[in-house]
Amino acid sequence: MPSQKVSFTGAQGDRLDARLDRPAGPVRAYALFAHCFSCSKDIHAAARIAKGLAERGIAVLRFDFTGLGSSEGDFANTNFSSNVEDLIAAANFLRDEYDAPQILIGHSLGGAAVIMAAQHLPQVKAVVTLGAPADADHVTHQFKAQIDEIKDKGSAEVSLEGRRFTIKKQFLEDVSGHNIEAALHELKAAVLIAHAPRDEIVGIENATRLFVAARHPKSFLSLDDGDHLLSRVEDSQHAASVISAWAERYGASNLMDHAPQASRANVGLVAETGQGGYHSFAIVGAHKGFMDEPLSHGGLDGGPNPYDMLKLALAGCTTMTLRMYAERKGWDVGLIRTEVSHEKIEIEGHEGRRDVFTRKISVTQPIEAAIRTKLLEIADKCPVHKTLERGSDVKTGFS
Repeated sequence: MPSQKVSFTGAQGDRLDARLDRPAGPVRAYALFAHCFSCSKDIHAAARIAKGLAERGIAVLRFDFTGLGSSEGDFANTNFSSNVEDLIAAANFLRDEYDAPQILIGHSLGGAAVIMAAQHLPQVKAVVTLGAPADADHVTHQFKAQIDEIKDKGSAEVSLEGRRFTIKKQFLEDVSGHNIEAALHELKAAVLIAHAPRDEIVGIENATRLFVAARHPKSFLSLDDGDHLLSRVEDSQHAASVISAWAERYGASNLMDHAPQASRANVGLVAETGQGGYHSFAIVGAHKGFMDEPLSHGGLDGGPNPYDMLKLALAGCTTMTLRMYAERKGWDVGLIRTEVSHEKIEIEGHEGRRDVFTRKISVTQPIEAAIRTKLLEIADKCPVHKTLERGSDVKTGFS
């Protein structure tokens, strides 16, 4: 999936480093991801969920809050309110440069932040929280031993995930001044609350409070044995797949729902989707997909190109023909695999360049040399192979 490095100006005027993960093909919707407290946009959960959503057609902007990761600014001068303002700045950047985000996703304290930010972003139709606290000041549990020092001296250096940060008194005052449940209750967007029952950082009771506070439409996703950081690949991938499916009801439209129908059941139809480049619907009967050209040829890389489809036709016909023959003979050849490549080369005695398809066949069970020879002979008899060899007539007109 294409991943583009971008930057924008945050709430305090600093340059914030970001990454936009885009689908290969049309964008169904734009989403904005807020990472957890003291983390960065490159934390595994953020990167994997963004990648998973991009694979399903949702572009995701993830960024480092002021003073974190590769972003400019002083973390010590930030607070929960400034994080919310950074999110609004990120949403405005998306709106101005691409399209307004319809989905906000927040992990841990980022989940609380997207709830607060959504109040100021009327274009947002769906909000997702991952392991989010019901109180913004829940984050102070991570450095509760230094709270008295922060209050007495005005600031203190704390250790968070093995790194040192300076927390000021204004942070404590600010973070305690936000009522997340009240803001969630007033939210007009659909809400998906995802939480791991065994989360040891933000307990599952927080998810209960958030779910009760939210108005319908609301949904809950149990992340089963996941930890707070969703450090296991399978947990973040599961979250991405559920978020993508759920979001279809709230702005992330499925382009294939708008595919036209062929005039007859046995007709192949390729029609432009209107997404730009050469991106097109590819439809045969009840089977639907996309065709496109790579980015290097002016396409969106949202599907196989016509020659790719031709290679697949030959490979598919070969595999199926060999399967039919092996079953007729009662041969145990295991699974059959056919790879086809294509090139245009100069051949002596032929005018211009000639199309050459190179086919490689393999099976997963050991077979005798005689069977191998026979299968190679049968491969040459597959119908698509014969069509390519003898050529065809093509009649063209307007319908």
